[in-house]
Amino acid sequence: MTQQAERLREAPRERFAGRSHRFSLDQALADLRAEDHPARGGHRQITLLHRAPVTQVLFAFDADGSLDQHSAPGLVTIHVLEGRLNVQADHVENALSAGDVLILDPGLPHDVRAVDGPAAMLLTVTMQRD
Repeated sequence: MTQQAERLREAPRERFAGRSHRFSLDQALADLRAEDHPARGGHRQITLLHRAPVTQVLFAFDADGSLDQHSAPGLVTIHVLEGRLNVQADHVENALSAGDVLILDPGLPHDVRAVDGPAAMLLTVTMQRD
């Protein structure tokens, strides 16, 4: 089996080609949820853009799906698109609903959990430039 055949999606070089990018978040979420492979940790994700210093990742959470505690080396912006998410960060439980945005300092450990059903978020990580 070739490396391309093993991939779930088009290679990043092709996905991120070009000077402008337009996404339908609704369609991207529908495509994520329709993938035939099992969700890991109750969520699926796709990187929409990865160009230094910015990365954007779309997450579709199943009911009770989660991301275990982790941190990112850049400024993190969590924009809830659908449903409800609890984000534990800096010893605070942040209950977020669709339309809410949470911004976390670089390196701040946090976890994410869908509550009361499926949820979706757009995660943006912006690396600091020296």
